[in-house]
Amino acid sequence: MVVRSREELRAMLQKEHVRLLAQLGHENSWANDHMGYGIHMADDGTEAFEQAVDLSVRTRLEGTLSDVKEALGKFERGTYGTCEDCGVEIDWARLEAKPHAKLCIKCQQRQDFKR
Repeated sequence: MVVRSREELRAMLQKEHVRLLAQLGHENSWANDHMGYGIHMADDGTEAFEQAVDLSVRTRLEGTLSDVKEALGKFERGTYGTCEDCGVEIDWARLEAKPHAKLCIKCQQRQDFKR
């Protein structure tokens, strides 16, 4: 998808915000607190594993939602598209691919290398 304007990026972020809220709402319906009530220990192990996966997915969705909200706030403050680390303008192609990007590609690579 070719994005031609900042308004299209804002619309993408708003749509993603709604999608993430719906996904997180759906996640709540997946909760199953029956661990320990299985017939076999393997059933409990499977349940524990599934809960760990659900928690991981939920944590990732919440993080992305936070990033999207922050990006929308930057639109309001007039700072959208500026790298939080070095202050340069984030490349348009990066914003198209990841509208909630906080860092330019150079700073993102440097941060990833530190991990």
